[in-house]
Amino acid sequence: MHEYRAEEWPIATCLLGVPPIGRDGVAVQDAPAETWATIFEDVAAEGFRLAEITDGLLRPAELSPERRRELVETAREHGVGIPAVHIQRASVAIPGREAENLAYAHRSIDATAELGASVYSTGLHAPFTEAQRRALWFWTAKGHVDSDDAEQRARAVRAIRELGEHAASVGLIVSLELYEDTYLGTAASAVRFIEEVGLDNVGLNPDVGNLVRLHRPVEDWRELYATTLPYANYWHLKNYARDEAADGSWQTAVPTTLDAGVIDYRWAVREAVALGYRGVLTCEHYGGDSLAMCGRAQEYLRRVLPTTIPARPELAPSSAERN
Repeated sequence: MHEYRAEEWPIATCLLGVPPIGRDGVAVQDAPAETWATIFEDVAAEGFRLAEITDGLLRPAELSPERRRELVETAREHGVGIPAVHIQRASVAIPGREAENLAYAHRSIDATAELGASVYSTGLHAPFTEAQRRALWFWTAKGHVDSDDAEQRARAVRAIRELGEHAASVGLIVSLELYEDTYLGTAASAVRFIEEVGLDNVGLNPDVGNLVRLHRPVEDWRELYATTLPYANYWHLKNYARDEAADGSWQTAVPTTLDAGVIDYRWAVREAVALGYRGVLTCEHYGGDSLAMCGRAQEYLRRVLPTTIPARPELAPSSAERN
């Protein structure tokens, strides 16, 4: 079997640290290509050849076709590709907003395909509450909680299945991100949701960092990965320094480097590779110079990846392999 080397593995950066509004008061969404060029110049300077686009910064669905081409060309001029578009806080499970968010998701899938990306990444995140907007770290304040109504969950499953079928028709995979208090908020619930959707191109983004950062009791990170990695087809990686009282009376967490937090990514990455994961690894970080921290994370990942990896076309197990 053909093998490729660790340095060839697709590793992307997030753009979470880029202010969505420039010094001139113009949103990045509406800014000229020169503004975009500065962003991709910084991405390249940190050693990245790939960058995820998130709609917290740029909404590809709301760019004209000409502007989408301009975005791709600007990134390419700096040696940067766009492997994925991440749509956040537009959940198809929010009562009263299902139809609006579903329509936006469909437009975003078409835009993602136009950009030449291969991954439509999303989740069931809701918009921030006022308390979350005021908090230093938004995960320390209470956010939206998905309904425990069986029909509401079933509607969410049907909506994601619809999006998955659309994505498949334009050559994309769909990846759903783990996120607290949603139908993707525990390992078991997330896996059940994926199985209920039942499409080979719909899998999980096992962003365990979203859960270990919570200031509350959480599932053991190794158990979270053991359950979710077999369903992974895209992956956000970030780490937190977590501490908690033995009696469960308090918990705390703050962002840190990928190698210094509670999650052992040497173990997690090698476990994923052993299970057959061959998808993009996207580095994330909140606070400080996010892009520089992601650059350090890429260097670490290149060191801990197996030296040579058997090349396999599968990004996730098929339905038959899961059962």
